[in-house]
Parts: sequence; C-alpha cells; structure tokens
Amino acid sequence: MKRLWTPWRMAYIKAPKDKPNGCVFCAKIKAAREHDRDNLVLFRGRHSFIALNLYPYTNGHIMVMPYQHTSNLELLDGATLKEMMLLVGDSIRALRLVANPQGFNVGMNLGKVAGAGVEEHIHIHVVPRWGGDTDFMAVTADVRKIPEMLPETFDSLAEALKQVRRAVRKKRKR
Repeated sequence: MKRLWTPWRMAYIKAPKDKPNGCVFCAKIKAAREHDRDNLVLFRGRHSFIALNLYPYTNGHIMVMPYQHTSNLELLDGATLKEMMLLVGDSIRALRLVANPQGFNVGMNLGKVAGAGVEEHIHIHVVPRWGGDTDFMAVTADVRKIPEMLPETFDSLAEALKQVRRAVRKKRKR
C-alpha cells in the first residue's frame, strides 16, 4: 500500500461539518474586513469581490463573485458585469506575478447540472495552469496535489493584487 501524507488535511477533518446557514459567499462578504484573510477574500470592489477557492483545483484558484446573491447571470446589471470581468483580468495579472502560469481556465458553471458546486450564487473561476501540471495522481487516483497552503497563497496573491490595483489606478490617472 502506498501512503500520501497530507497532515494539513487534519484541520478539515476535525472541523465541524454542519452546513452553514445561508449562502457561503454572502457570509464571506458580510463578515468584517478584518476577517478577510480568514475568509480568503482577496479584494472587495464596488459591486463584486475576489476570493480564493477554499477547495482549489490547483494553487491560486480564484473566484470572482458579485455581492448580489443570484444564480442568474442575466439579472446582474452592466456595472456589476463590467467590474467582474475587470477583476478577472486583475486576478490573471496577479497570478502571473506570483505563480507565472502558462495558461488559465476561466469560466462559470451556471446551475447544478452544469457543475456548479454553489449554484445559488454565481461566480467566475480563474484557474492557473502549467504545462505538465497533471500527473498520474490526477489521472489514476483522481487526486490533485496542492503544494502550498492557502494562507501562504493568500498572502502572496493579496500583495500582488495590491500592486496590480495600484498600476490600474495609475493608468487611469493618465
């Protein structure tokens, strides 16, 4: 028998398994800003926000979500849609600074049958990809290896997003 040591998973195993009341994404944004790191909220915009995925496909798996609680993309106004796409771009820029990915998967799963894990609150996934980032573990054992803990990923991406946002503000002033 082969062993895969994952000591960081013990926190998840020991954590309470009660389903939270209400929407998990709305809970993140309702929490005070001083809890953003704990809630993995990287940036708060006017209409939407950026957060790390608690159960990432790979390191740096980001989600961009509107503050508006809806499962219907067509109910979002133009300002929200525009900001969400701008934040997707900012997320990609920050990921390039931090992790130098060779590509990205960007997309939405609208509805349970489309693969939405949290179908009641839409969100855009931004997943960095590297050549050769799939190996036998993903193919034969349906296991993904995440080489960095979420707090470390959060810290590096939060700093990169600050740099990206400063550059955006500077560019707008010109």
